[in-house]
Amino acid sequence: MKVLVTGSSGLIGSEAVEYYDRAGHQVIGVDNNMRAEFFGSQGDTTWNLSRLQEMTSNFQHHHLDIRDRPAVFNLFQTHPVDLIIHCAAQPSHDKACQIPLLDFEVNALGTINLLEATRQFCPEAVFIHMSTNKVYGDAPNELSLIEQEKRYDYAKPEDYHGISEECRIDRCLHSLFGASKTAADVVAQEYGRYFGIKVGIFRGGCLTGPSHSGVELHGFLSYLVKVAVTGDTYKVFGYKGKQVRDNIHSFDVIQCFEAFRRNPRPGEVYNLGGGRDNSVSVLEAFDIVETLTGKTMNWMYVDQNRLGDHICYISDLRKLKSHFPEWGITRSITQIFQEIVASEQAKYANV
Repeated sequence: MKVLVTGSSGLIGSEAVEYYDRAGHQVIGVDNNMRAEFFGSQGDTTWNLSRLQEMTSNFQHHHLDIRDRPAVFNLFQTHPVDLIIHCAAQPSHDKACQIPLLDFEVNALGTINLLEATRQFCPEAVFIHMSTNKVYGDAPNELSLIEQEKRYDYAKPEDYHGISEECRIDRCLHSLFGASKTAADVVAQEYGRYFGIKVGIFRGGCLTGPSHSGVELHGFLSYLVKVAVTGDTYKVFGYKGKQVRDNIHSFDVIQCFEAFRRNPRPGEVYNLGGGRDNSVSVLEAFDIVETLTGKTMNWMYVDQNRLGDHICYISDLRKLKSHFPEWGITRSITQIFQEIVASEQAKYANV
């Protein structure tokens, strides 16, 4: 099998490269390190590309911009593939307002370039589109909440499992990132429903793992652990630090994609996260990381929350599990923290 991964030096992309390379498949990676342009040196993924090139046997890297349609079409024409895992994106909820045109071009235009290339040159391939829970905007904040000592939670029993795919995606505040990703999400659905391309759309929550180049504007747990290990100061933006996210390890994300590849459902959308068991608030995350590192977390509070941010977001995984019952979460929130802490400590051991 031939696999093409966009954003191949990022968190999910690199996990996909490793997984399919280990399985003996030919893997083509597309990444031009725009994360460094978005976030500066802290977002640079060159280290991850070097790691992949050293450890893989069947991986070929292409420094290619997905906004460049002729280059994308040429790649697909000369390297027909069986599976596309599209992870390349401008990923920051907050950064997008500073670069609205670039954000939309990467997230929306880049996605339709890849979809059309798939339709023209490898229409039988499975296409995995990495979307985001930000397509729901701030609509999840309309659910009734209760305030507990260190977190917010859903007040009504019927909301216990979290946000389902029935949550609306319009008539709410998204952030420009949420809007560009919504455009990509809907056009990906259309290529599945209208053209019959085997497209699956996965609306990710907090995707995480030790290969993440976390920065303040993107990469919740990775950045939080990095700050804890280095002794820097973490900024909490609003909601008393009680805002909740569910976290899923990059390994479990790839296993989900693989389940879809084996049994594709064109145009389907799925919420993808760690679910209730892997949910954690910022304050709870501080407690866990302090226990693991033995260091007191340095943090400061900024009263203004991030515009359009979720107060409590837990992915309802019931649709996903009903369609793919063989899939499930294998990495607990504690295991995720342990892996990221060990990885960050190793990076800064000699600093």
